[in-house]
Amino acid sequence: MEKPQSPEELMATMNELERQASPRGPRIRYAADSREGERGGNRLDRMRSRSRDSISIHSTRRSIDPSIALPPQFRTLSFSIEEGKRQQAIEDEKKKAHAKPDEIEFGSMDYHTTAVDELLSRFQTSRGSGLTGTQAAQLLKTIGQNVPTPPPSRWARKTVTYLFGGFGSILFVAAILVFIAWKPLGQPPSPANLALAIVLLLVWVIQASFSFWQDFSSSRVMASISGMLPDKCIVLRDSTQQQIDGRDIVPGDMLKISLGNKLPADVRFIEVSSDARFDRSILTGETMPLLGSVESTDVNYLETACIGMAGTHCVSGSAWGLVLETGDRTVFGRIAKLTSAPKGGLTPLQKEILYFVGLIVALMLLMIVMVIIVWATWLRKTHPDWITVPILIVDCVSVAVAFIPEGLPIAVTASLTITAQIMKRNKVLCKSLKTVETLGAVNVICSDKTGTLTRNIMAVTEYLVGKEPGTALKSAGDYPTEKGLQQLARVAAVCNEAEFDASTVNAQIADRKVLGDATDSAILRFTEGMTKVSALRAANRSIFKIAFNSKNKFAINVVQPEDETSPLLTIKGAPDILLPRCGSYLNKDGFVERLEKHDRRALESMKDFWSSQGRRVILLAHKPLEALQFDSAAQPREYELDIMGRASAELLLVGLIAIVDPPRAEIPEVVRILRGAGVRVFMVTGDFKLTAAAIAAECGIITQSPKNIEDVTSLAFDDDYLESAGIEKSHDHSEVRTHSIVLSGADLETLDESQWNKLCRYDEIVFARTTPEHKLRIVKELQKRELTVGMTGDGVNDAPSLKQADVGIAMGSGSDVALEAADMVLLDSFAAIVEAVRYGRVVYDNLKKTICYLLPAGSFSEFWPVITNVVFGLPQVLSSFLMIIICCFTDCAAATAIAYEKPEADVLMRPPRNARKDRLVDWKLVLHAYGYIGMIETVCSFAMSYWYAQRQGLTFSSLWFAFNNVTPNGLSTDEVTAILNTASSIYFVNLVVMQWFNLFAVRTRRLSVLNHRFNWYLPPAIIFALLVAILFLYVPEFYSVLGTSTVPVANWFLPMGFGMGVLLLDEGRKWLVRRYPGSLIAKMAW
Repeated sequence: MEKPQSPEELMATMNELERQASPRGPRIRYAADSREGERGGNRLDRMRSRSRDSISIHSTRRSIDPSIALPPQFRTLSFSIEEGKRQQAIEDEKKKAHAKPDEIEFGSMDYHTTAVDELLSRFQTSRGSGLTGTQAAQLLKTIGQNVPTPPPSRWARKTVTYLFGGFGSILFVAAILVFIAWKPLGQPPSPANLALAIVLLLVWVIQASFSFWQDFSSSRVMASISGMLPDKCIVLRDSTQQQIDGRDIVPGDMLKISLGNKLPADVRFIEVSSDARFDRSILTGETMPLLGSVESTDVNYLETACIGMAGTHCVSGSAWGLVLETGDRTVFGRIAKLTSAPKGGLTPLQKEILYFVGLIVALMLLMIVMVIIVWATWLRKTHPDWITVPILIVDCVSVAVAFIPEGLPIAVTASLTITAQIMKRNKVLCKSLKTVETLGAVNVICSDKTGTLTRNIMAVTEYLVGKEPGTALKSAGDYPTEKGLQQLARVAAVCNEAEFDASTVNAQIADRKVLGDATDSAILRFTEGMTKVSALRAANRSIFKIAFNSKNKFAINVVQPEDETSPLLTIKGAPDILLPRCGSYLNKDGFVERLEKHDRRALESMKDFWSSQGRRVILLAHKPLEALQFDSAAQPREYELDIMGRASAELLLVGLIAIVDPPRAEIPEVVRILRGAGVRVFMVTGDFKLTAAAIAAECGIITQSPKNIEDVTSLAFDDDYLESAGIEKSHDHSEVRTHSIVLSGADLETLDESQWNKLCRYDEIVFARTTPEHKLRIVKELQKRELTVGMTGDGVNDAPSLKQADVGIAMGSGSDVALEAADMVLLDSFAAIVEAVRYGRVVYDNLKKTICYLLPAGSFSEFWPVITNVVFGLPQVLSSFLMIIICCFTDCAAATAIAYEKPEADVLMRPPRNARKDRLVDWKLVLHAYGYIGMIETVCSFAMSYWYAQRQGLTFSSLWFAFNNVTPNGLSTDEVTAILNTASSIYFVNLVVMQWFNLFAVRTRRLSVLNHRFNWYLPPAIIFALLVAILFLYVPEFYSVLGTSTVPVANWFLPMGFGMGVLLLDEGRKWLVRRYPGSLIAKMAW
């Protein structure tokens, strides 16, 4: 035998395979794939369509196919039932307290385990006559028609939320109050008040519109549910078969089911033909029809074959069923209702915005109450002409306007949408805006192996027949002389679902297109390299197949060899499952030898050796079938049970095959970057532990040497306990800072809460031999420990874990069900996850920058003119109308432009934010915005305004505590008003111009703005602010009505000096933060 391939030879082979393969490569064909032709268009067209509408996830989004939307919920409930049954003996009461109502109800159903006669008695019906007409009519009246109840539209509640949520209610009340201050309280009515009221009303409507645009929680499944149920059905009533409307069927009816019928309700089969099969893909997403049975085949109500579910249909044979549940009480109805229900709770960003709104409203109400108290206790009595009731209303509204950053909702929505568009250009498709905001907090990514971390282009590298290994490259030369290898080729050819595409069957083997999953494809190419697979299949006619599944981990094909009288059972699967079932083995020369203990040890050793090299090992075996009692066509259920029993022992081991699926070249660097960003990458795979650990080491997920990798025994005791007991661990953790562990799915089922707590603290984890149920549990356990989890997956059964994860991540080549369940789709490769995490953090950073930009001028600097007006008797040096203009026009465009800021250099060098503790607006940001930038802008604006008035002859001393008793030196009232209007406009211009420089200052939080890439959206935003200011200050139709005024040229340039000072001061602050990271200034940095 030849020695195994060297790594160089192996990589060369893989590169050649990858070069010849299609861009996506072969993949498992799921239910959605088989229906692509019916829906029209190829997969690329559908992906492009999905890309185009991916950003706007609103109620107007594309309609959802229930066959894609329902399976994730079905699988989640099924896994939950099985998990509940496993834990029932230990924590039955605890499970009932915390499980969802639907999980409890499904888990406690006994329709499938109860005898048929007892069910007939329970429903007061009979097998021969069915219900009476009277019974049916009474049940229909009591239970209702067999139709799903559409979910409530909730439009009234949503509309109220859109209009009055957040700052909406304050803006609405403020607009109404200003309208009242205009008329009837205004004597005479002030046009400025009317303009202010109209602008407030417009801002209120715009904010509501953006709230509506951002709402992507809607029920889109129920709309197409009614079309999934049949119009007519045949039932047995009053001893006669009657065709009735499907809506009038009731529990207790005897339903006749024929080929092509769609089930209108949930039924228990009481009679089934031998070939009765039912397509459940609408619920499960799996194309393989389920063989019907009268007896229960599974303790799980959702998985047993004796229950027929509404919405599924009969694809062969016939049956009679007892109707159990109708309408919303069917499995179909309940899952549709769960799927259609809007997502509950607030997203992390919504919570942060609510916290910020609460803070601002509390400050606003405090100031308003203070203004009212000052007016009621002092000004109303001492200076009754200073603030009248209409002016008081406008002053209170001015306080509200000053505190509320009206541009924030618009900026937030724009920021999220813009970031999603940027990610889309980086081949990352975010299906909702929630995904964008959550990505920045992800601290654990659980990644599938095959196709995600690896190329999913598998190749057979070695094989073993008897106890002698050989290489795949030399197998063709050895095939003619080795009888054992010929038997291996036969089993590999017939127990294989992969096929060569007819259009490429005459091409070179490496150039042929293969239809089938990657493992079967690799074995098919390996076998074709030795002999014609088509000839082997023709000589071994298939009789009966049992497909591979994640529970059994093997596949069976019963064939009839043309040169033998007895059928032959061929089986292929995981060695750890099948090797204990083997009683003998085939040696190199084709002779059968008994499998002794030392032989098993040798096979285990070879399997472990290959696995430690990252190979996936497959065992192939067969067994002649003698004295079969059942016919595969007439009695498929009994035949399957017989075959499964015969496959449980005394198999003849034909050989082992080693398959390699090397990691993608970019994966080690991706893992290194994510680890540097504080994101732990865990591998979750169905492979053997040694294989998984080897691939994880190649990917960089495991960095420790094998002797330092721990297993489940390390979770049994705390380190302190072992040390106190005098037990030393096998390696020194004082030298090894990174803790690594490899666990199997079976290990996970034994862990208690304390062990999960310890496990979740490990730096590097590989979960091997896992099932979809394990993946779901892993996500839930990590989330229970306040970790923000991203989970990758591509199969139908991965949908529950994708949906449960904080960010479900599907590959673009995944099944439609997985794509629907996921929050994010990587259109190219897993490497795009780096950009996803980067921009997930950038959007959060940019939102902080947006708020930090809006608060100084749009809140703090607007508040003080109102307070000085009320408390110190000064004129309100910034009108309420100009406050609105700053918030909604001059600052809003710039705030939106901040969303286009590129990531700072250190964005992937710091740990992810804690979504449960880190605030979007914390005391550091408030101190910077109010106490630093806001204070400078306010002082400068006041100084500029009153300096202008001073130069015009209106001294500050004449205004201080004047309370409208101004004593100007020879100035008329109109002249005083004109001077104050110009001073107000100067205050406005000063804020607008200084904000231009603040805009550049907030572009970075720690780095110098000179080291940051220029944002070319900023100049247009500045020009827009300038044009808005000119419009309201220099157009006569506006300034004559709104009380604004033209501003001297000098007052446009002086604020630029102030703004430059702000920018330079902030650059100095950032330098100190970088230079002295442990200083007080650094700790106070926002």
